[in-house]
Amino acid sequence: MTQNDHDALLGYLDGNRHIYPLIVFYEDTDAGGIVYHANYLAFAERARSAMLNLLGFTNRNVAERHKVAIAVRHCTLDFRRAARLEDRLTVESRVIKLGGASLGFEQKVMRDDEELVVIEIYLACMSLEELRAQRLPDELRTAFNCYLDMDKD
Repeated sequence: MTQNDHDALLGYLDGNRHIYPLIVFYEDTDAGGIVYHANYLAFAERARSAMLNLLGFTNRNVAERHKVAIAVRHCTLDFRRAARLEDRLTVESRVIKLGGASLGFEQKVMRDDEELVVIEIYLACMSLEELRAQRLPDELRTAFNCYLDMDKD
């Protein structure tokens, strides 16, 4: 796999949004071919990890270098329409909050121009040693600050 192939798997940055394409596989669905509700969280997690990679980081190198992890603190999902087996979807991610030890994202799971699920998720940076809140590493803060978008659609 070339670097370009790898980068294509990560989606792309479009202004202040990250766009992550995916296809709904059989394993993502229930017996009726509808995406199981918890899998939307997995889609969103993949998109945030891909965005992190495009910004030059991985979850592993952040943990190793800074001895921190980014953990979910609060999440809401608004289910508007169902996705089905073999749908081609995108997850659009925007950074909507950047605090001392926290990040907030709005993520929309889309089929073409149709919003299927809107997720608001807040993450906390925590020390791996003490399992307590810790300030976001400066290099991470700087990278995400470039994509901070406080405008709600």
